[in-house]
Amino acid sequence: MPTTSHVLGGPGWLITARARAAARFEQAELPTSAEEIWRYSRIDDFELDRYTPVGGGDATGAVLPDQLVELIAGLGELTAVAVVRDGHVTITQSDDDAVTVETAAGTDTPAGTDTPAGTAGPNGTEPWPIGEVSGEPDAYVTLNAALAAAPLRIRFGGAAAPGATVLVVHWVDADGAAVFPRLLVHAEAGADGSVIEVVASGDVASLVAPVTELDVGDAAQLRYTNVQLLGPRMWQLGLQASRVGRDATMTSASVALGGDYARVRTDSALVGKGASGRLLAVWFGAGAQMPDLRTVQDHRAPKTTSDLVFKGAVANQSHSVYTGLIRVEKGAAGTNAMQTNRNLVLGEGAHADSVPNLEIEDNDVRCSHASAVGPVDDDQRFYLESRGVPTDIANRLITLGFLDDVLTRVPAAGVVPWLRLELARKLEAAEAAEAAEAAEVAR
Repeated sequence: MPTTSHVLGGPGWLITARARAAARFEQAELPTSAEEIWRYSRIDDFELDRYTPVGGGDATGAVLPDQLVELIAGLGELTAVAVVRDGHVTITQSDDDAVTVETAAGTDTPAGTDTPAGTAGPNGTEPWPIGEVSGEPDAYVTLNAALAAAPLRIRFGGAAAPGATVLVVHWVDADGAAVFPRLLVHAEAGADGSVIEVVASGDVASLVAPVTELDVGDAAQLRYTNVQLLGPRMWQLGLQASRVGRDATMTSASVALGGDYARVRTDSALVGKGASGRLLAVWFGAGAQMPDLRTVQDHRAPKTTSDLVFKGAVANQSHSVYTGLIRVEKGAAGTNAMQTNRNLVLGEGAHADSVPNLEIEDNDVRCSHASAVGPVDDDQRFYLESRGVPTDIANRLITLGFLDDVLTRVPAAGVVPWLRLELARKLEAAEAAEAAEAAEVAR
């Protein structure tokens, strides 16, 4: 894959930053399943050269599919909306001066034109701290820094109206493309804001490698919801990283419904005393899908709190993976950390791996983790059957109720009714595929 990044355009500092990242990528080793953080994954089957990076530009007039229009219609009033289609961006914003949404690419440097480094920042500095929160935990995050066509930044000021909500939609409909969404969200000290990020595609065989950085200032509150609706032939290699300051609160929820192989790594660093982080996730795998979720709850300061609840279901020949680490660093006394992962396996061909871990380097902490993998509970099914509910409906109700336990906690309440319907449709399709396969075997 070509890593020449100056053709993407943008201000000089961004062109220079991309070039440096491209050079780092050329020297980096690609991940393999031999690494613990990639264990159980399909990364050894990944062929990067199958995909071609997209350029940047203007997405004005881009038409979204009905599926996304339905989802957006339920969100109510939004402070701002950004749509990025195959790397081309358009932004619509309200009059709230305390909330800004902008793209780093800008229009001041035509594509293919280089400019001196530092033209957009004082003393040659980069005005956007791209990578400051996320770092570069693997080569694909580095590649994102090199090839992100339209990095976006959302800033919530301290005067932002409580409940200010920004929607970002990444839509991929180019076949064989490699798309690198990049989003930086900064909640200033005392700010209050919400972000909904949707990553979706048509039925194309492409790669999306999103990186989202959430920087939560002291005493700020940030709510983040990610909805992944990729087509059945898509690959996703994603990272969500957060940094939570003193007495600040961050809630992050992810709902993963699509993709062939869909990976997201969630790193949450609690860096200020009294910081709190809540991590939620729901996924449903069908067919031969592979949802792959990895988490790190990193406690770096005293009296910090994290609570993780991840629930998923797999049907048909789907295989899900969850691995999670609670890390309590030296100096983080008073930490209170919880990690819960539960997986529902809906057929003999489906499989789920769940691997929780603890790494504690200080005393006076409370840490717990719970992990479970299993089929629909027989007692729950019998209870419903004894009251006249058919077996297939009973299984469906139990599965949807199992996932709804997390959906009810998603901070973007407007997406929940739509997600419930989408999960029901996906479950019905998985059941139909299972029945068709059984009928074929019986012939």
